[in-house]
Amino acid sequence: MTAPPPPSPPASLDRERGHRLLWQMLRIRRLEERSAELYTREKIRGFLHLYIGQEAVATGVIDELGPEDAVVGTYREHGHALARGIPAGAIMAEMYGRQEGCSRGRGGSMHLFSREHRFYGGHGIVGAGIPMAVGLALADKLQGRPRVTACFFGEGAVAEGEFHESLNLAALWKVPVLFVCENNRYAMGTALDRCAAQPDVHLRAASYNLPSVQVNGMDVLAVARAARKAVDGIRAGEGPHFIEALTYRFRAHSMFDPELYRERQEVEIWKDRCPIDHFDALLRREGLLDDDERAALDAEVERELEAAVALAEAGTLEPVEDLHRFVHSEREAGA
Repeated sequence: MTAPPPPSPPASLDRERGHRLLWQMLRIRRLEERSAELYTREKIRGFLHLYIGQEAVATGVIDELGPEDAVVGTYREHGHALARGIPAGAIMAEMYGRQEGCSRGRGGSMHLFSREHRFYGGHGIVGAGIPMAVGLALADKLQGRPRVTACFFGEGAVAEGEFHESLNLAALWKVPVLFVCENNRYAMGTALDRCAAQPDVHLRAASYNLPSVQVNGMDVLAVARAARKAVDGIRAGEGPHFIEALTYRFRAHSMFDPELYRERQEVEIWKDRCPIDHFDALLRREGLLDDDERAALDAEVERELEAAVALAEAGTLEPVEDLHRFVHSEREAGA
């Protein structure tokens, strides 16, 4: 994988948009950093997959979606959920296993969900969200609803059968779905170029005859431009589009990962391409951000995270008598 080019501003970048994108990436970064801290204090248990380093992808894509569009995430989905509008408190309470969480504490880190925000997981099984996204998009097409479903997954999911089946059907049926592959180079501990004869994922997607591009996933503006073009095409009836975002996770695969498969020097090289630092520098070069404005954004994000942790700490466990709720559907008598 070659080094991505430095960010470049579009003609439409202004202060309001620049601050919004930076704020969103900062929220994701701080949420993940606080989650790691709380995990080491045993406040959060189970699996925890952090999104640190990949913030530009969720931010750039979801900023181009409308409120009626749907988002389907993978198991590394805290950033997607936060960018989609699920409150930080509901996410943190979910990771605490409290019923104030967005999945009533039943899902935890890998299974965030919100019908209100049209956020359909959080899926612990690799690639499981891809066919679901095709189904959601097909339903919208059949009902004549002008919606887009954005589906996020890692490059490891490309080896799963449902990836190929889903892209094939989506292209045949021309369903309004945006596939977003967050290629962070390592499927758990296996480097992509060691397990894939064709490591350029967008070329594999293109074989199913759908528009497919590769973008610098460390550049929020590059991601947003690709997402805008794709979303516009999907809404125009072109059928599915595919984005491969070249990105990198700065932390281990999960909190249980000893991370023995990559060199520390490689990690540091990618940290120098941090999407937040580079976008901050770009905004300053363009005269759209100063020290006081950055400090205000940081303070706002910190207040939000403090409130989120307080909500989770004060949260309650689901009563034992409610444990059978939502396990199966009960039909009305006589139905």
